[in-house]
This record gives sequence, structure tokens and C-alpha cells, in this order.
Amino acid sequence: MPAAAPPPSAPLSPVATAPVSTSGHAHSAAASGAPERLTLALPKGRILDEVRPLLEAVGLRPEAAFDDPKSRALRFATNLPHVEIIRVRSFDVATFVAFGAAQMGVCGNDVLMEFDYPEIYAPLDLGIGHCRLAVAEPVAEAQGDDPSRWSHVRVATKYPEVTRRHFARRGVQAECIKLNGAMELAPSLGLCQRIVDLVSSGATLKANGLVEIEHIADVTSRLIVNRAAFKTRHPEIQDWINRFTEVVTHAA
Repeated sequence: MPAAAPPPSAPLSPVATAPVSTSGHAHSAAASGAPERLTLALPKGRILDEVRPLLEAVGLRPEAAFDDPKSRALRFATNLPHVEIIRVRSFDVATFVAFGAAQMGVCGNDVLMEFDYPEIYAPLDLGIGHCRLAVAEPVAEAQGDDPSRWSHVRVATKYPEVTRRHFARRGVQAECIKLNGAMELAPSLGLCQRIVDLVSSGATLKANGLVEIEHIADVTSRLIVNRAAFKTRHPEIQDWINRFTEVVTHAA
């Protein structure tokens, strides 16, 4: 479990400086005397809708293009001149933060489990994006199947590391076929009998003739921080952690 964040501190006051350039050619913070740019990485898709109210609550408002469905932009200015947002795939959020291209981000603990980046600190469960990582197989197969008797499984998943560790704990050898989507097609097309994927309502599984047979982990979205940035910019980043913590605590 992530370490509990300390009690909220006084809010970080916006600094009046020239807006950050979204072209990637921002002026040097040292040369201009402006605060160093802070980049927040957010995931595309369903989680973004749940993150949006949290951003408003902590006082962070992206530019209008962020909410424009026709916009192809991936990088956005905000109401705070030294804070910008990038919008990337959920798996890429962790990579951007781990390698320091973004100092903070939001991603599911499924991604953190898969990559296990030591450069990432996850201080806060945001309590959004609830789903679970599970094993599923065709309904007809599940009726006479007993997972406790498996010795070898062939699985389609975009979580090969999590899948292998899960089965290894039971002494089961897992052969993982890496797919980035449409996992539910794998059993019906003969690619493999079972899949490991995120499950929310279970409607997608049902529509494809599959049923959940084993639970791996509950998944929610976390606020994540680059460890090096957390050390070098501690007061600033800790303040953002405190802001999000206060909002999440009051919403609970």
C-alpha cells in the first residue's frame, strides 16, 4: 500500500509569470527567474473523465483545447503559468514519470504492478477508476474447470509480468501472449483458452462469451511522482500531494 501523505499544508500560491510554451521550447527557468515548469501526465480514456473534477478541486484548470474532442493536441497549458498537462496512453503515464519527462501523473496500480518502476513514488490512492484484474475463459470451459488443478496455462494479456507472477505463486507455469487490446477475441479465434484483463462491469466479457474465473487484484488510479523530482522540488510537489489528499479525503 502507498505511504500515507502528511497533513495538507498551505496552498501553493500561483506565480504570475509568462505562460508556458506548449511547443517544447520554454525559456530556461533559471534565466527568467520563473518557477521551473511542472508537467502532469494524465491518461486518455475513461479515467480522464474521473480525474477532471479532481483537477478543478485542486485549482488546476487546463486550457480550452483540453476539453475539445476535435483537438489533436497532447500538451496543454493551464491557469497556472508554470504547470502544464500532457495527455498520453495509460501505460505511457508511468514511463513519462519514471524517466522524468513528467514530474507527476495519474495511473492505475495495474500499470504500476506491471512495470514496477523504482523511480516512481505513489503516495496517494485517488479512489477513482475502480475495476479489477482478472482471469477469464469461455463459459463452456469454466463449467467444468478447476483453476486449482492447473499446472500450465496459455494466456492472452497486456500484463505478462503481473500474470506470470500471479501464477508462479501457485506453481503454475504461464505462457503469456502479449496483446494490447481485443483480448476477448483470443479464445474464440483459438489463440488461447484464457485471458487476463481489466474487468469493470463484466459486460464486455459476457458479450464475448467469457466469464471471470479468478481474481488477481483490485485496481484504482494513483497519484504518482518521480522520486528524483520529489527530492529536488519537495516543497512544491508535496504541496500538490497535500492538495489532492485533502480533496480525496473530503470526497470519501
